[in-house]
Amino acid sequence: MSEFTEAAPPHASFDTVLVLDMGSQTSHLILRRLRSLGVYSEMLPCTQKIKELGWKPVGIVLSGGPSSVYESDAPTVDPEVFELGVPVLGVCFGNQVIAYRVNPSNVAAGKVREYGETPLTIRKVGNHGDRLFDGLGETLNVVMSHFDKVVSLPEGFEIIATTQNSEFAGIAHKTLPVFGIQFHPEISHTERGTDILANFAIKICGAKADWKMDNFCEKEIIRIRNLVGDKAQVIGAVSGGVDSTVAAKLMKEAIGDRFHAILVDTGLMRLNECEQVKETLDKHLGINLTVVDGSELFFSRLAGVTEPEAKRKIIGGTFIDLFEIEALRIEKEAENTDRAGPVEWFLQGTLYADIVESLSFKGGASSTIKSHHNAGGLPARMQNGEAQLKLLEPLRELFKDEVRAFGRQLKIHEELIGRHPFPGPGLGIRILGEVTRERVNIVRQADHIFISMIREAGIYDEV
Repeated sequence: MSEFTEAAPPHASFDTVLVLDMGSQTSHLILRRLRSLGVYSEMLPCTQKIKELGWKPVGIVLSGGPSSVYESDAPTVDPEVFELGVPVLGVCFGNQVIAYRVNPSNVAAGKVREYGETPLTIRKVGNHGDRLFDGLGETLNVVMSHFDKVVSLPEGFEIIATTQNSEFAGIAHKTLPVFGIQFHPEISHTERGTDILANFAIKICGAKADWKMDNFCEKEIIRIRNLVGDKAQVIGAVSGGVDSTVAAKLMKEAIGDRFHAILVDTGLMRLNECEQVKETLDKHLGINLTVVDGSELFFSRLAGVTEPEAKRKIIGGTFIDLFEIEALRIEKEAENTDRAGPVEWFLQGTLYADIVESLSFKGGASSTIKSHHNAGGLPARMQNGEAQLKLLEPLRELFKDEVRAFGRQLKIHEELIGRHPFPGPGLGIRILGEVTRERVNIVRQADHIFISMIREAGIYDEV
């Protein structure tokens, strides 16, 4: 039976700062900044119940968001966030949530919309509240993006930063490790923004900055071996892209020849893609690789389909159909050999950004812009536990830059690590309307011309 495997996730091994998403388009940047500091972080929707979390973060960040706290349907957080006994940092809308929780009259619509960079004055209060801006001087240029604002100092709090239009641009509780800032430290144009997050995560929360790919690599190989066991076999989709290549190399390191890589020729690939990928993977990875020609099946199922999300679902479902057929073939061929064992697992190079991209959190966009081919593009039976393969996603906690670093840790050739991202659905998602062979060929030639020109110009690695 298919299932998503969450055994021994990183938060079981690393101090973790939890980001509760209130709908901001930059929530994921908070994670990126924290992880760049070596502090592991995860994001969940603000609707997450703390009792159902199953683990304890070392700190919690409430993200920004486009809503107004005084609206009836405004997103909020579980009150137990503030009863868990860990430091809390509210960012922009998250700051307003903290103030509103103390007293609804603390937040109101502002007289002036405040967008872009603005000077912030830091105030020393002589207690633990000074730790958030410790070592950052007296003034900073920060990025604001708000209309509503805190208009009254919440009871029990002190002012730790101000701007011309926001008297309470930074607040801290006098005795509890609860902080609020009206600006966005995750935005690159905020001066010393990463240092502010470092002060919160490392100095205030006490998180160890040990989230490094060498640590993750060792733990993940052990986790995979324990999860898969001594006999089960794993099949995995490879495309020649960074994600699937790193995932395949990891599986090779973990279980050796019990991993079988499958490259599906969908008919939607770039010029000479299959031949080049096969040659490159054989040369650099030395894995069991099978090429399956599924082009006729893909084109027949896509015939007459014009809606983009429907095309994604068809492509994702067809991939799984072909992999289930290959799983049976591999099992049969391995009978009565020392490789005999069931094919129980399906490997995907899903990343954390894929998961975030496919979700709509309360307070954010009301609908999914597009499902990701690795996440939302999977058929329902794969997500509901009704397929013959269990899903294995060892990279699902990583962002792209972390995957590249992980690949270097695994000593994968830079030629593979530096490849441009190319989605699993291939050229099909670049075509408006029905996907036909003629249209794919046109896009394929255009893509080849473009890639050839930037290679000739010596800027392939820069764009």
